[in-house]
Amino acid sequence: MTHRNRCGNGKTTKTVKSSAGLLDLITPRDRVGSYQPQLVPKRQVVLTPQLEQKVISLYSVGNSYSDISQHLQEMYGYALSDSELTAITDKVIPAMRDWQNRPLESLYTLVWLDGIYYKVRQEGKVVTRVLYSVIGLNLSGKKQVLGIYTAESESAKFWLSVLSDLKQRGVEDLLITCVDGLKGFDTAITSVFPAATVQLCIVHQLRNSFRFVPDKLLQDFARDLKTVYQAPDRTQGMENLLLVQEKWGHLYPKAVQPWLEKWELLSPFFDYPAAIRKVMYTTNTVEGYHRQLRKVTKTKGAFSSDLALQKLVYLTIQNLQIKWETTTYNWKEIINQFSIIFEDRIKPHRFD
Repeated sequence: MTHRNRCGNGKTTKTVKSSAGLLDLITPRDRVGSYQPQLVPKRQVVLTPQLEQKVISLYSVGNSYSDISQHLQEMYGYALSDSELTAITDKVIPAMRDWQNRPLESLYTLVWLDGIYYKVRQEGKVVTRVLYSVIGLNLSGKKQVLGIYTAESESAKFWLSVLSDLKQRGVEDLLITCVDGLKGFDTAITSVFPAATVQLCIVHQLRNSFRFVPDKLLQDFARDLKTVYQAPDRTQGMENLLLVQEKWGHLYPKAVQPWLEKWELLSPFFDYPAAIRKVMYTTNTVEGYHRQLRKVTKTKGAFSSDLALQKLVYLTIQNLQIKWETTTYNWKEIINQFSIIFEDRIKPHRFD
């Protein structure tokens, strides 16, 4: 009986794409298919990690797949298909999941919460989705994006689930939260973090009021309203608001009445020193974060899915977090004031 060599069954060739260009590889083949290449596994046509890291880096700063493919063609003499590029960028998903579920610090001095809208393809249609943004300021004075959440619309009910997630991940207390005027937002916050101060964003309220005042009168109206939120204390602020109502309320009730109706949520910043007021009375921090997101996502007409949106936002956050390594301006004064005002609540929590 003739003995056949199991290992001798020819060779296979394939072309792989690398940062050095196209490479033709020859690998041995056996009859039973037991041979497994180690350096370049079967069916892999893109060499890692340099090329994949290059693709992810280009993607993270807002380049579209067509832009990336064109760049590879110019640099290395080949292009990658959308499916190949998706397979590469999808490799960040496990790290994104780990980041999303990571333990958080037990206390944040300030937390800004707001939503930003995007277009996503869903079942053949383009729909609007909300990306929920949560930025926390820790005891070291550094800002952190605490999570990525998407939903069909912005609602207090979904915010409740976001806040509950923060608590499950280790957050025990929030000193101050700054939010927009979404109905029920304050109740959602205090139901999870009962001691938190809720501050409605003054800038949001100003923008809403300015919509109802003619341009020719806007400068005068804005000057009068400034006397309200720049008053030295809450009592004087209310007195000035009553003067604004007397002068403008009958002409433009929709511009003035919300200030009276929401005064309890618009005025908490008066209870704090000037240094803290500057960082708590507006959601400018989260709006600045949203502007950074828009710079990266502006080339996207509509995302293919929520996951595609989250993936790019996650990569943007990783780039942004490097810039946030510096502490907040005037932090020593701010944390000293926090430590006096909230002494009993801060004391159980460790400083970084």
